[in-house]
Amino acid sequence: MKPSFRQKFRYWFDNLMSRGTPAMIGMLFVLSLAVVFVAGAIISITGFVQEGQSERIPFGEAAWESLMRTLDSGTMGGDTGTGYRVVMLLVTLGGIFVVSALIGVLNNAIEGQMDRLRKGRSQVLETNHTLVLGWSAQIFTVLNELMVANENQSNARIVVLADKDKVEMEDEIRERVEFKGKTRIICRNGSPIDPNDIEITSPHDAKAIIILPPENEDPDTDVIKTALAVTNNPARRAEPYHIITQIRHAKNMAVLKLVGEKDKVQAILTGDLIARVVAQTSRQSGLSMVYTELMNFGGDEIYFKHEPALVGKTFGEALLAFEDSCVMGVRKTDGTILLSPPMDSRLEKDDQIFALSADDDTIRISPTSGLAQINNALIHSNRQPLKPKPEKCLILGWNRSGTTIVHELDNYVPKGSQVTVVADIYNIEKQIRAQGGKLKNQKLVVMEGETTDRDLLNKLGVEEYDHVIVLAYSTMEPQEADAKTLVTLLHLRDMAEKDETPFSIVSEMLDLRNRELAEATQVDDFIVSEHLVSLMMSQLSENGELFDVFTDVFDPEGAEIYLKPISDYVSLGEAVNFYTVVEAARRRGETALGYRLEKEAGEAGKSYGVHTNPKKSEAVVFTSDDKVIVIAEN
Repeated sequence: MKPSFRQKFRYWFDNLMSRGTPAMIGMLFVLSLAVVFVAGAIISITGFVQEGQSERIPFGEAAWESLMRTLDSGTMGGDTGTGYRVVMLLVTLGGIFVVSALIGVLNNAIEGQMDRLRKGRSQVLETNHTLVLGWSAQIFTVLNELMVANENQSNARIVVLADKDKVEMEDEIRERVEFKGKTRIICRNGSPIDPNDIEITSPHDAKAIIILPPENEDPDTDVIKTALAVTNNPARRAEPYHIITQIRHAKNMAVLKLVGEKDKVQAILTGDLIARVVAQTSRQSGLSMVYTELMNFGGDEIYFKHEPALVGKTFGEALLAFEDSCVMGVRKTDGTILLSPPMDSRLEKDDQIFALSADDDTIRISPTSGLAQINNALIHSNRQPLKPKPEKCLILGWNRSGTTIVHELDNYVPKGSQVTVVADIYNIEKQIRAQGGKLKNQKLVVMEGETTDRDLLNKLGVEEYDHVIVLAYSTMEPQEADAKTLVTLLHLRDMAEKDETPFSIVSEMLDLRNRELAEATQVDDFIVSEHLVSLMMSQLSENGELFDVFTDVFDPEGAEIYLKPISDYVSLGEAVNFYTVVEAARRRGETALGYRLEKEAGEAGKSYGVHTNPKKSEAVVFTSDDKVIVIAEN
């Protein structure tokens, strides 16, 4: 059946309206011109004039007068003459209709544009920015650290893409991120695993891309998909991308390397990292704070520098060459990282040192010799270490890192030690046996129980243990798990205060916001797992060269960071400068990074007494409870 004219017109009109705001504005413009020209033609042809006028009005003038009444309805108030008034009344009514419709169309267009902007779907035109893909509790630590890192830059930009409402993201960031300098944070809404959504963030112009894993049961899958969406984009750039992320399961590392084989993909194996830190910190109070100081941007940071004046010198001599920096190791010409190499190893022409310093330009050789400021009389001889005694460790609570922690502890403790695990979870012993087989140095005892129960803690005889580790339950919501941890900590602190030989306490927190509550329990060692990983990711996004340094620092093989009794190195009760401490450590083949003062151990504002990279010429009076922070083999 052939469509009627009415159907054709309606079909044409529907298509026109579907073209959006420009089409509707154009239609109203044509309609208003039609009204103006028709009215002008009627007045010109019929000879309608106002009272007192005798000459016929030309078409151009009539059209102009019609246009004025279309735009301003009040103009017709002074019109006279019956015919003229009728025509102008119709023109004015038509103008009211057109203008009203135009206002409505423009209003809808503006509201639509505002909605699009609110959704965060507009293209980002930044270059050399840091791109964060994904959203989790970690993002606030990452953004805060990047704010500090870029505080002195005039045009730093951070772009965030997440499957979350743009306004909500901006509100949360405004509440929990301290804005510094001129750094801007730009939020966009989209899926981090969708290449089309990633495109709006200008990933090909980003200097670094941080992929945050989602808070679900299998975050590795989403991380791999996101990396794939970036590296295999048809519009990808020729240069390698610098991608920083984290992986929960070691088996997924190989897959991620395949995805980014053409790019610089730096992935942190979170489970092993946190487990290793917890295991080490449980035996060395204050170590978690040392790691935090090494990885945040708030104090001194690790920098690389080629220093021609050190060529031909030994590493031991380089340790004493700087007043305001602590040399940690050497990067050879081929990129190999040597953390605290042998003291007699010599620096070659293209070698670089890496050191703790306030900034890269503060790594300056001291004009005065460090050797001249060493007080040899205060240095103790290389005492033979005492034979280690078997240790007892108590683990309260359980999560996916628990089995790794138990096996890590087994690598550090002497034979005859014992580890006791108490948690309200089944099959813990089976999990431990399945992951790494039989323990070599520890006897394993597993008990089921509620870790917040004071009666249970009393029955366990907590005071008889050397170390207590409180793990956050991964089977609970973060806030619920942290609340349980805090209650356990309060009981433990009360018991430790009544113990003549207090045990060390290390706790794991899931949410950084609960850190202040943990401080209220006076526990100086607590690991905010996601916080520590976030700090490392932030550092790597600014300087990817640090990846090998951090890998070496946390590698159980080779040199590691230890806190050792200061009395084994220098005399107590006398003023001694850090040059002397560095020399005392050097004679043992160790690299000194700082010290920890026991009198400040309870003061959060003083980093719980941890002083990394102190000014070497400043004198300190140490007590028997103070520690020296060193990089050593054992």
